[in-house]
Amino acid sequence: TLRTDLDLLDDVWSGRPTLPLAAVYEHAAPHADLPRAGKLEQVRRAMAEKGAQWHFVSTLDDLAWLFNLRGADVSYNPVFVAHALIGPDDATLFVADGKVSADLAQSLARDNVRVAPYADAATALAALPAEASLLVDPRRVTYGLLQAVAKAVKLVESVNPSTFFKSRKTAAEAEHVRATMEQDGAALAEFFAWFEAAQGRETITELTIDEKLTAARKRRPGFVSLSFGTIAGFNANGAMPHYRASAESHAVIEGDGLLLIDSGGQYLDGTTDITRVVPVGTPSAAQKRDFTLVLKGMMALSRAQFPRGIRSPMLDALARAPIWEAGADYGHGTGHGVGYFLNVHEGPQVISHYAPAEAWTAMEEGMITSVEPGIYRPGKWGVRIENLVLNQAAEKTEFGDFLKFETLTLCPIDTRCIDLTLLREDERAWLNAYHQTVRVRVAPHVSGDALAWLEKRTQPI
Repeated sequence: TLRTDLDLLDDVWSGRPTLPLAAVYEHAAPHADLPRAGKLEQVRRAMAEKGAQWHFVSTLDDLAWLFNLRGADVSYNPVFVAHALIGPDDATLFVADGKVSADLAQSLARDNVRVAPYADAATALAALPAEASLLVDPRRVTYGLLQAVAKAVKLVESVNPSTFFKSRKTAAEAEHVRATMEQDGAALAEFFAWFEAAQGRETITELTIDEKLTAARKRRPGFVSLSFGTIAGFNANGAMPHYRASAESHAVIEGDGLLLIDSGGQYLDGTTDITRVVPVGTPSAAQKRDFTLVLKGMMALSRAQFPRGIRSPMLDALARAPIWEAGADYGHGTGHGVGYFLNVHEGPQVISHYAPAEAWTAMEEGMITSVEPGIYRPGKWGVRIENLVLNQAAEKTEFGDFLKFETLTLCPIDTRCIDLTLLREDERAWLNAYHQTVRVRVAPHVSGDALAWLEKRTQPI
């Protein structure tokens, strides 16, 4: 027997905090190019196609995208805790009292969006008219809330339409992201210029890496917050993909080895996520080999052309093939979707053979996805190289429409870690072309030591 009338958390979590109280704010033009009314109309058309008059949404990033709103209720993700009920002509946003200002409520009202208390969501579901049809995403709504829906209401189960719409960035959003990548690349250039100059002159720890890199991003226009907690792992710590340094346990950056840095930022015009590995002292031949194999995997997928609509998990093997050929592998997915000033992990696409290749994971134009293969030697070192890429139209042939990737991330890949004997000529050409792009686009945003570092690290091989 499954009991659903018990709230186990209430029984065991004394002093449970109330709902977050951070203010909700508008993500307006020019950062948001599609108006709220237009997004609601898109969703209503999708509802009608599925035979639903009503749609209930609880997913926080879907709500933020749909209503052109942002918040600060979840660390690193600019979302807010809420529910929404969308009807044929109007919508209700259920959010805690005090989070929506009077001016913002008026702005929402102009698009026929009413603000109601968060606790009223279940009551609104219970009040749906008899014989109505309600679209819900069973993976993204709680069983308890659905219990409030009358038995006479028809449930239409499907992925939230907004999940697909927000994953396909518009041309204007893609341009904003490109500009954000230039600023993020400039912050990284400033950081790495400092890092290389500071080695041997001052004590640097994994915590220092986080502090200095975060400070560099904060100086960039449009910066809001980090997109996740910075991962800085030296040697053995880098072999743990989700390692986090703490005041109680962290490494000093000294001696010889590899430093892995996985970091990202939330900007008004985009979300970034990048991993780079740089040498400290002199990397070994084995470390260079692992680095080069991972680079080959990253390039293999980044250069791929593939049919529009291919299920994204099926692309995973393209990045793993050069690594498998060397008898190595890695235990995480190769890529995840990334939001537009939203969650750094976003669906529906995911490049991972661990994920089921379901129809809704299809690759479509405008999606932004990470490409991040790796090799990890427990107790020794880890290598992961990550860029974000954008799905673009490639060509139409007698076999259908094809897509390709545009690399968005703009930061040099450290050639001091490469075993050049393992690279083919076409791979060298791709890397040289990428570094030329990085240099041309980031250079206008930096000067002094950062510019000198950028020019040095983007020289052709």
